[in-house]
Formats: sequence, C-alpha cells, structure tokens
Amino acid sequence: MDRISARDRTSAPDVWEELVTSALLGTARRTPPGIEPGPEAPVALLDAAAVETVRRRAGLQAARAVQRPQQAPEDPRPELPAAAGRRLALLLADRPGTGGGGRRGTAPDLMELLPQWLAAANTHGYAAPPQLLPALLDAARGRTDLRPAALAFAGSRATWLARLNPDWRFALRATPGGGAALPPPQDTEGVQLLWEEGLFAERVALLAAIRARDPAAARELLATTWATERAEDRLMFLDSLRTGLGPDDEPFLEQALADRSRNVRATAAELLSALPDSALAARMAVRAGACVAVDHTQDTPTIVVEAPHECDAGMERDGVVPKAPSGRGERSWWFGQLVEAAPLGGWPGRLGGRTPAEIVALPVADDWRNELHAAWCRAAVRQRDAGWARALLGTPAAPEAGGPGAVSLAERAKLLGTLGSVERAEWVAGFIATHGLSEAFQLLGVCGVPWAAPLGRAVVDALNIARDAGSYPWSFSGVMGLAERCLDPAEAGRLEGLMAVPDEGEDASPGAGGYWAEAFQRLVTTLRLRAAMAEELEGA
Repeated sequence: MDRISARDRTSAPDVWEELVTSALLGTARRTPPGIEPGPEAPVALLDAAAVETVRRRAGLQAARAVQRPQQAPEDPRPELPAAAGRRLALLLADRPGTGGGGRRGTAPDLMELLPQWLAAANTHGYAAPPQLLPALLDAARGRTDLRPAALAFAGSRATWLARLNPDWRFALRATPGGGAALPPPQDTEGVQLLWEEGLFAERVALLAAIRARDPAAARELLATTWATERAEDRLMFLDSLRTGLGPDDEPFLEQALADRSRNVRATAAELLSALPDSALAARMAVRAGACVAVDHTQDTPTIVVEAPHECDAGMERDGVVPKAPSGRGERSWWFGQLVEAAPLGGWPGRLGGRTPAEIVALPVADDWRNELHAAWCRAAVRQRDAGWARALLGTPAAPEAGGPGAVSLAERAKLLGTLGSVERAEWVAGFIATHGLSEAFQLLGVCGVPWAAPLGRAVVDALNIARDAGSYPWSFSGVMGLAERCLDPAEAGRLEGLMAVPDEGEDASPGAGGYWAEAFQRLVTTLRLRAAMAEELEGA
C-alpha cells in the first residue's frame, strides 16, 4: 500500500475502466493511454491489465478478522431411521410445478405430504439429519404453514443456522425469544431480570412458558409491570392467559375491564365470559335474560325478544362494543353481544326448564330467530359447550343441512370443533351421505386425521357417485386432495376397483372417465406411500 502514491490510488479505477473499455471495443478502435497503437497493442493491453490487477489487489486493505462461529448445539433426540431419512430427502427435493393447470397425472404430490411426515416425525421425537437442515429450512422459508413443524423437527440447530444465513432469519422470528434460552423456574432473579429488561419476544416466551407450568406465577409476574406496559404489549400479554384460564384469573381480568385500551377491555371481557361463574358472566346473564322470554299466550310457546334500547356505560365496560358495523342495526348488534357472553347453562332455567334441543326448537317471533341462534352458536364455541353445539347443529340430514342456528358452513365447522373426534366424523359423514360433497370441504377440514372409517367411506362413496354421474372431477379436486392426505391408508385396497376407466354414458362429459381413473390412481398411490412413510418412521 505504501508504494502506491495517493495519485495512483485515486486514478486506479479510471485506468482499470480504460483498460476494460479498450478490451471490449478492441485496440484497433480504442487504444488505452500509454500504449502505442499497432499490432502489439493487444499484448501490451494484457500486460497493462496484469499490472493493474496486481496494483488493485495490493491496494486492498486487509479485512478485520471475524470470530469463528460457535459449534452447533448437540441434538439429544434419537436419530432418524435410515429409510425415513431417505424419504425426507425425496420429499424435500420435490418442488411444486410451475405450470398453470393441466392434468396432475397419477404421481403423488410429495410437498403436500411433507407436513404430515413432519408431524409424525415430531410425534416420534426424532432429530433432524444435519445434512438435510438447509433443504428443510429452504422449504419452510417458502411455506409458512410448514414452519412450526419444521422448526420443531430441526430443533436448536435451526436457530444456529439462521444466525449464519439471512435467508433463514424467519427461524429467529418464529422461535420465541429468537432461540434464546429461558432461565429455569428456580432462577427467580434471572426470571425477573429477563421480564424487566428482555426483548419483547423474550418476555412473551417467558410468560407463555411460566403460564403453561404455573398459571398463578405467570399472572403475578404480569401484574408487576402491567401498569407501565404499552397498550399493544398489554394485549399480547393478556392473550397468554387463555392457557390455563381459571377462576383465579377473574380479579386480574376484572381490573383489565377498566383498561385505557378498548382492545384490552374487549379481550378481558371475552376471557371473563368464558368463565361461567364469573361476575361478568352473571351480569351478562341478567342483561341477556331481560331480553329473551317465552310467550305462552300463543298456541305454541314462542320465544320473544326485546333487544336493548341503549348501550349504557356498564355494558360498554363489560366489553359490549357500542358502534355497530355498517349495515347492522344497533339494537341487534348489542343484543347479539349480550347473548354471546351470557353463560349457556343459565338458559334452561330461564326458559321453562327446557333442554338446549327443546329451546332451539322453539319458534322465535319477529324475525329474531337467526340473530338469537347465531349468538348462541358463538357462545357454544366460546364456552366449548358440546350439548348446545349438538342442539344448534341439529341432525346432518336436516333440510339444507342446517341446524336451527347454523347460519353458515363456517358456523357449523366451529360448532363441530366442540365435539369429540368420533362424533364429529360421524356427523360430517351423515352430512355427506345426505347432501353430497359440494358443501363438505369446510367441514372436512375440522375432522381428525386419519379420517374415521364412517367418514372415509362416506367421502369415497360420494366421489364414486360423482364419477358415475359423468362429470369432470375438477370441481372435487379440493376434496380429492384432502382425501389423499386424510383418508386412512388402509382404505387403499377398497379403492382399487375405482382405478379403471369407467364406461362413459351418453350424458357423460367427454374424457371424464379417464380423468377420474387418474384421480383414483393418484389417491391409491398416495395412500400406499403414506403407509410406507409410517412404517419407515416406526423403523420397520
């Protein structure tokens, strides 16, 4: 460096640009300064470029030495069976096609099986093969739905790698506290220090960890700084109380009803309404009960509704939002919120000792039926009340597949979520048997995997009926994709008869039989592949 003058260092980039330009244009058209034109000019250009290259390299200042990365943490979990490791490599090597549509053929969609494989591997508690971690993180980078299972499988090495590659930085954001180790419970000083001085993500992770282990300790920790927290942080911290929510949380939540933030007040009210013995639930029960009664003067006992005429300060404090959405009447808006927050267990006593099924079967005067039943639906979901959910769902064979209060497929799906997996599958199977697959996709999404035998049979039978009708299978592609991932692999043998191309009737769409045959061949192949994956993970 010292041998190159300041003038040379300043002009070096200009000299290099001249040499590059002359090399591109040719020395016959442009000769660099200091080189004689003529047949020897090209050689002189190369010599000058060599000298300039040395000058440029010599003029570079040495970079500051960086600290070598720490060694990756050990993963104490058992090693993945060899066959399962090879399968994971194949799943990660598969990439979704770039074509826009067209026939899928009979090959399974391996990327769609990756979430299921990861869930099973995590259930077994296996460690991820180190050589596959980069591909695993690349896959999770492109698909956010993969991230929770992929990062759980990758373990602490995922955050170690993420600190070395900015493309995988999502692993640091997805891991509470950025992968930082939380202090052990017995380290009270360390817990308090992290809570008071840690980053927000670290504090959220700390509170969630303590709440899962000791709900009271987490609540007490939150109370120490509650008054000084930002509104958006209070909301996030309050949401952590959903884990282990119980009667002991009521005093803290009652105080939160007076919070400065409307969102914090609303969340506190929602949590309190999920506690049927809370004071807020009792207040809501009185308000809602004053709005609903049974009129015995008519030929048939009928529910009558008198919605509130105002949203007073007490209602607003208890979480009732006063301003109705656009296009919604204020009184019906307030009424729905009151019924939604009132304990469902109080309605039989208020409405003549009737059961939930008898209550929802009563006629409702003045077009209040949908509003009342929809609010009861929301209450059943919030309070996880399976008895009311059954009553509101009704029988799956009911006209229009609707229970009294199930005003939409989304509502029915939420109600089904309160039932056990077997009962849920049986209800959806009855729905499909009566109404077919056209509206079943959303309901199938809440059923446990693999599907119970009655549900699996109902789906296959409905697909077979659609095939025999001669229509194209494309309108059932969503259900077929779910079947590939959710149908019990043991059903593969029963499906073999559907893999042949059926005879096409006069009204059949041209070529539809071939498409259906491909779809069933892909389904059978995928089911067999899932069975093989399960055996590999078992180490068989």
